[in-house]
Amino acid sequence: MNAGNHMKKQSSQILYRLAMIGFLMCCSVSVHALDKPDAPDYVGELMQRAQMYQLNIQQTTHTTQSYITVYAAYEKFLDQELNAAYAKLMAQLNDKAQQNLRESQRQWLKYRNAEFNFIAQNWTRENFGSSSVISRGDYGTRLIKDRVVTLLQYLKNY
Repeated sequence: MNAGNHMKKQSSQILYRLAMIGFLMCCSVSVHALDKPDAPDYVGELMQRAQMYQLNIQQTTHTTQSYITVYAAYEKFLDQELNAAYAKLMAQLNDKAQQNLRESQRQWLKYRNAEFNFIAQNWTRENFGSSSVISRGDYGTRLIKDRVVTLLQYLKNY
């Protein structure tokens, strides 16, 4: 094979790979139903309210106690947001859907508690040093935030 044909073949393979990567990226983008495109941006509003807590985490002094304090405040905020999102969603649902959401939330709370237990038992000072407090705070708040976002996305449909 001459050098020209070899270069064309390599160029074709690179172009093909780039096209496939682009295609896969397009297919893997998360898609949410837009049943009510004019509904409030509940998730965006949550992110705005959460921004202060996230900044506090980034700007805290690098001590164990300061991380415990800022993550506890963020977790409390997220728990309040979770309860508010749950209540707003429940108010929109019929009796059967309320029953299903109530059961879903009970199961999620069991899952959350099991995850909190795993996080607390695994990310210890003995296993991960002083950074363990950051990991515990981040993983725990992420669990709650993800549930709040899910409920707010459900709410957007009503």
